[in-house]
Amino acid sequence: MIKRVESMNKFFKINESMSDLLIGILIFGLFAEFLPVWFLERKLYYSIGLLIGLFVAAFSAWHMAYSIDNAVDYDEGTATKQMQKGSALRYGFWLILLGILMIFDFASPIAAFIGMISLKVSAYLAPFTHKLFRR
Repeated sequence: MIKRVESMNKFFKINESMSDLLIGILIFGLFAEFLPVWFLERKLYYSIGLLIGLFVAAFSAWHMAYSIDNAVDYDEGTATKQMQKGSALRYGFWLILLGILMIFDFASPIAAFIGMISLKVSAYLAPFTHKLFRR
């Protein structure tokens, strides 16, 4: 029971790198929303797609941190398999979501993809956001 409580506390704890990723996703999302939206005819269509993509990026960052945290409890071979499984799950979710957006056409799949890629951009910007916000 005590181990489960410790695990839950670790599960809900957000570390510095996670908050740097979320700050980067937010900053990228603001730029991605306000720069191109003035030139688009279907503003709401784009905005909804981008918002979906940003939420998926934030969830993927959380899931990646959760997967890494769980993988360190295993031996090397099992940890590698766990990480591969988690990565395949995240990218599979991305593909399914983009397919749903393309089929039902209620939000821009391109904007959603831009939002999803914000995770990658924020990972590259993490050292800068860390220096900027952690003085």
